[in-house]
Amino acid sequence: MSQRTPNPDQDTVQLQHTAAGAAALDRSFFGHPRGLSVLFFTEMWERFSYYGMRALLILFMTAAIAEGNPGLAFDDGKAAAIYGLYTSMVYLLALPGGWVADRLWGQRRAVFVGGTIIALGHFTLAAPLVGAPDQASFFMGLLFIVLGTGLLKPNVSTMVGDLYPNPQSAPSEHLSQEWGARRDAAFSIFYMGINLGAILGPFVCGTLGETVNWHWGFSAAGFGMVLGLVQYRLGARHLGSAGAFDTREPDGAVRTRAGRFYLTAGVIGFGAATFTWLAVTGVLQVGLPVFATWLGYGILLLTLLYFSLLIFNRGVAVGLAALFAILTFTLSGRFAGVTEAGQWAILLTLAAFILLALGLLATRGRDVDVDRQRFIVIFWLFLLAAVFWSGFEQAGSSLNLFADRLTDREFFGWEMPTTWLQNVNPIFIVVLAPLFGVMWERLAHRDRNPSIPVKFGLGLLGLAAGFFVLAWGSAYATDATRVSVAWLVITYFLHTCGELALSPVGLSSMTKLAPAGRVGQMMGIWFIGAALGNLFAGLVAGSMEALTPSVLFRNVAMVSAAAGVLALLVSPWVRRLTGGIQ
Repeated sequence: MSQRTPNPDQDTVQLQHTAAGAAALDRSFFGHPRGLSVLFFTEMWERFSYYGMRALLILFMTAAIAEGNPGLAFDDGKAAAIYGLYTSMVYLLALPGGWVADRLWGQRRAVFVGGTIIALGHFTLAAPLVGAPDQASFFMGLLFIVLGTGLLKPNVSTMVGDLYPNPQSAPSEHLSQEWGARRDAAFSIFYMGINLGAILGPFVCGTLGETVNWHWGFSAAGFGMVLGLVQYRLGARHLGSAGAFDTREPDGAVRTRAGRFYLTAGVIGFGAATFTWLAVTGVLQVGLPVFATWLGYGILLLTLLYFSLLIFNRGVAVGLAALFAILTFTLSGRFAGVTEAGQWAILLTLAAFILLALGLLATRGRDVDVDRQRFIVIFWLFLLAAVFWSGFEQAGSSLNLFADRLTDREFFGWEMPTTWLQNVNPIFIVVLAPLFGVMWERLAHRDRNPSIPVKFGLGLLGLAAGFFVLAWGSAYATDATRVSVAWLVITYFLHTCGELALSPVGLSSMTKLAPAGRVGQMMGIWFIGAALGNLFAGLVAGSMEALTPSVLFRNVAMVSAAAGVLALLVSPWVRRLTGGIQ
């Protein structure tokens, strides 16, 4: 777009004469559309259920069977692997969930059906209260929550973006920046709803589960999701056309596609559930950490192949798949195990994809269409997000175990429940999210809003700073001498600043960068980055038995810092590929 001197008054006049302008000027909910409040509370109650259950998950799995409040008595490695698998699958299914909304149902229906399945999952986890078997109920409940969250999570976020005009359609560059910043601000408010739920969940579900009975905590999470569904139905009239299924295809074509999808999903789901159950129960001799590691390689490879189809063609995708297979087979003879060979194979395949993308941009330059340029940007943001979440999501695993075993939680003779420390991050989010939202809008009004890749770099540096602090504090911790909770509080504060620079901006960027008809799928890609990060977060947490906490946290800090510095160094070039979208 051409540069011009900003004229807010003129832009407002132009804004009032556009269809997008009507939506942009709706400020009935704290300066934002009323529909945002409906999605705010839907997500709040879903996160109440998710974070309430997550605060209990690894503690329940590692609790002894002989205790008054018996758990599953899994060792740290097995529990952390299951934790990583579960939290990764929650986000991994966001991609098919986005596809279902885009191609079959629309976001509005997908959110309601997903929430219903989530509630069923939490009540299944609580089923031992009425005599159901512990392990069968546990794994079946996790499966339901995974399926339901895959439908709800990406689509409720997509609907937030639907409430606002697309910055690409703005009549001026100044207005484009303001629309983009307003959408970022909306996602910051939406993010505050997420974290209100994340505060209430550990307090209610965590306290019930940790001090009374684990299954009462799981049951409370289910009732929270039911409350979210009720208010979603009652507030649907405020959503306008956001999330409605809009297709020009004949009904017969949609029904045919739906039938094929249900059949394929059923076969894959049954096979995956059967394999996981056999592996967990020991019928198949597959170590859970090894299985989780290869699942991570598979997630990254499938994402590479998906973007190869979008940016290049089917031949490149087939070539990369073949390259990974050849490298794995070739390198397996050079290393002690095939897992290490797979690690190098996936890294080299990733490097080949990046070189192909750089070569495309270098040789064809401006001839590369805008959509393909933005797909490259989305893939880069996906990688940065995966690194971020692999550190940040230590909160529910290694940081939770650190809080339970090595942190002094006693105050005046009363010991605070471990799960309450899961509230520190969301409390900081609620306090700081409005400040970040206002900051982005004010900077945009002055044409100084940092670009999307710069915000990602800052987010990773905030994460790294938090882990450097905790590595320092954990060096003083022993079983006999626990350290102050202040170390965790400072760490969570720095992580929160990093999260607010990256996560709501990332959600918003997917809705701004994705081409029409692929918004749900690109939102799914964003959550696949979270899936990959969660999976490796669980695997890293499992190494607490082999590494001291200070070494573990320092290693995470160094990787995060390196990724953050790289993101800042390449940010000017990445920004050009976005076409100036902020």
